[in-house]
Amino acid sequence: MPVVTVTEVVPASMTSIYKILSDMQRFPEFMKNVESVTIAEQGEDYTHSVWRTKLQGATFQWTERDEFFPQQGRISYRQIQGDLKKFEGFWQLRQTSEGTEVTLQTDFEFGMPMLASLLNPVAKLAIRENAKAMVRAIGEKAQAADSEH
Repeated sequence: MPVVTVTEVVPASMTSIYKILSDMQRFPEFMKNVESVTIAEQGEDYTHSVWRTKLQGATFQWTERDEFFPQQGRISYRQIQGDLKKFEGFWQLRQTSEGTEVTLQTDFEFGMPMLASLLNPVAKLAIRENAKAMVRAIGEKAQAADSEH
C-alpha cells in the first residue's frame, strides 16, 4: 500500500491554514484537480464529504469521513465509500519560526493486485505532485488571508 507524505513550511499562520483546510467545499475554487466537494453529513467534529477529482486524466469519486482536531492542528480522513480499496490519511499543522509546517499524508490502495506494480508508482508520483500543489494553493490562500488582518 503506497503512502505519500508531503511536508512544506508555509509562511502563514496555523489558524488561517486550518480554517482553509476545514472548508473543503471551497477546494475546487483554487485546486485544479478537485472538481467538486460536497458535504453530505456534518457533526460537531466530523463531516462526510463527497469528492470528485481528476488524476492523470482519470476521474475518481469517493465519500470520506473527515475528523477535526483543531487543538492539535490535525484533520484525518478515511474513505468510507468509493473508487479505491483504501484511501486515508491526515493533514498535520505545526507552528515554526518560519510559519506553519504543513504535512499531508495519503495512504491508498487500488484493490487490483495484478495491476498494483504498474499503477502504484504512477499513482504515487501523481498523488505526490497533487499533494504538493494542494499545500502550495492552501499556503497562498492562507498568506492572502493573513495579509488582510
